[in-house]
Amino acid sequence: MKKALLFGALALAGVMTLPATSALAKAAGPVAALDTDDDGTVDLKEINKSATDLFASLEKDSDGTVDIKELKGRVSKKDFKTADPDNDGTLSKDEFLTMVAALFKDADPDNDGTLDAKELASKKGKALLRVTR
Repeated sequence: MKKALLFGALALAGVMTLPATSALAKAAGPVAALDTDDDGTVDLKEINKSATDLFASLEKDSDGTVDIKELKGRVSKKDFKTADPDNDGTLSKDEFLTMVAALFKDADPDNDGTLDAKELASKKGKALLRVTR
């Protein structure tokens, strides 16, 4: 019995010292989930990493693009159309990341190149988060 308690305590202590998983980071908030350099803000490089990962997970048919269906309501039809300059009904990864950059700029009213929790909680910040997580 004592051995089991000791093992349980050690196991719990080990869990407590593990780094936060992405699920835990997401539960802690968008800044924690996206802020890979731990500076308390999110920059475009960090957003692009997350957006690239999302693009890869949404791009199911291996054609190198996502269409409005694959985006599953993450962007408005207007934003999609704006991001699709060749009007082919799909977004390449470059077109997708260009759209993400525009959404980032919209969510950064002070133009400091970073987003804090307050900016990410805004309507424009939430629009950006829909294409990054």
